[in-house]
Amino acid sequence: MWVISLVIEGVTVRAMIRTRVIGTGSYLPSRVVPNEEIAQAVGVSPADIRRLTGIQSRHWAGDQEAASDLAIAAGRLALEAAGCEPSAIDAIVLSTTSPDMAFPSTACLVQRGLGCGQVGAFDVSASCSGFLYGLSMAQAMIQSGQVKTCLVVAAEVKSRTLDFQDPATALLFGDGAGAVILRGEHDPNPEWRGILGIRLYADGSAHGLIRIPGGGSRSPASADTVRKREHMLRMRGSSLFRVAIRRVEQSVHEILKEFGVRADDLKQVVLHQANGRILDQIADRIGIERSRVASVIERYGNTSSASLPITLDDAVRHGHISAGDLVLLGSFGGGLTWATSLVRW
Repeated sequence: MWVISLVIEGVTVRAMIRTRVIGTGSYLPSRVVPNEEIAQAVGVSPADIRRLTGIQSRHWAGDQEAASDLAIAAGRLALEAAGCEPSAIDAIVLSTTSPDMAFPSTACLVQRGLGCGQVGAFDVSASCSGFLYGLSMAQAMIQSGQVKTCLVVAAEVKSRTLDFQDPATALLFGDGAGAVILRGEHDPNPEWRGILGIRLYADGSAHGLIRIPGGGSRSPASADTVRKREHMLRMRGSSLFRVAIRRVEQSVHEILKEFGVRADDLKQVVLHQANGRILDQIADRIGIERSRVASVIERYGNTSSASLPITLDDAVRHGHISAGDLVLLGSFGGGLTWATSLVRW
């Protein structure tokens, strides 16, 4: 948040610049993959998948769909909800760990696909925390005066990197995209609505907990990396989830304390949809009823960085979040990265 001073008829008026979410959107590919289909591939019963993960089904992209296609569809819905034309967008920040290609950025393909002007567009790679990392960058650009209106979108096609010889990952992941439109507005009211704060964290010592080992400059693509299946997603699930729960719990308590907010004050908690049991544990640890923790894990599975904005859009469209509500956002993912945000809707 930053402050400008206006002089009107000799009186100095201090107006705060707030960053508000003015529209949300999400897109899931049409192909629905139920547990029965996954169970056949990995040798785990459908009931066990549901018990272990909380997931009943997920969506997978079609053969001709890439991350940019999902992001464009979600972005259009967010623009429609915000009442904005593509020409109103001043910048695009896109989170993905499954880009259309190594470069150029998927954000540039989204800029072209939406028909925006020649505005800044770039990708963010922070695994499942990427949406909140992107939200923070967009907020900083708005508050510095570089832009007024920004599209932040997360899009993932994780199904292309799943190894069905590895149930730890094959059970969890789906594809999808979620988006928000942010706008900077002047507001002299101290009880302003918008993003109150975003806090970002990382711990590179835990980078090996979830990764795709092959394909980068350390291990370029070769016949050997393909033979060793190094282009598939690898995750040390139990270790990752234990660390993530602790980190999220700690960071949630910190941001609530920083802004003088109690868990009881929160209308909704919107978290990365990693696993149904993780959502239950985090709710217990921060002391909030499970009914106030938004969830789409049963229908969509883990869509990596797209899961938070997809869940947010679902909560908004179903009337679970209304103007003036206090909303907590939280995520964690590879890197290790994690992030929290507090928003007055």
